[in-house]
Amino acid sequence: MTDDVARRVSLRAAREDDLPTLFEIQLDDTAQHQAAFTDATARDRDAYLEKFRRILADDTIVAKVVEIEGDVVGSVAVFPIEGDTEVTYWIRKDWWGRGVATAALAALLADVTERPLHARVVQDNLGSVRVLERNGFVRVGSEESFAPARGATVTELVLVLSD
Repeated sequence: MTDDVARRVSLRAAREDDLPTLFEIQLDDTAQHQAAFTDATARDRDAYLEKFRRILADDTIVAKVVEIEGDVVGSVAVFPIEGDTEVTYWIRKDWWGRGVATAALAALLADVTERPLHARVVQDNLGSVRVLERNGFVRVGSEESFAPARGATVTELVLVLSD
C-alpha cells in the first residue's frame, strides 16, 4: 500500500443517497465472482436498495462508505451473524491492488473496537485474503459453502481478529 493512497482513504456513515452508487459498484461481474456470496439482490436494483435501506436502519450494523477525495469507491461494514460479528468490504474495481481495501478496513477496525471479529473469504480471492491478513486477521479454519455468484461449492476461509 502506498502512503499516498492510505492518507486519501476516508470513511463516513453510509446514507440512503449512497445506495445507487454502491449498487453500481457491485454490479461488476469480476467483483461478484471474487465476492462469490452475493445474493439475488445483486442484479435487482430495487431489491438491492430495499435490502440496504434495512441495513442502514439496523443499529447492530456499522455501515460505512469508503471515499477518496469525496468520491465513493466502496463500502465497509461490521454486522452480526449467527452469534459472531463479521466484517465485509467492497471496493470499486478500478481501485483494486492500490491499498484502498487495506486502508479502509484498518480505518473501520480503529472505529469498531469489538473483538473478536470474523471474516470469510473464498480461498482463491488472494487479494481479499491479503487485506484481512494485513489487518491482523488469522486463518482459523475453512469450510465448503455454495457460492451463488459462482453457482458452485467453494472453499471458504474463516479468519478471526482477536485483539
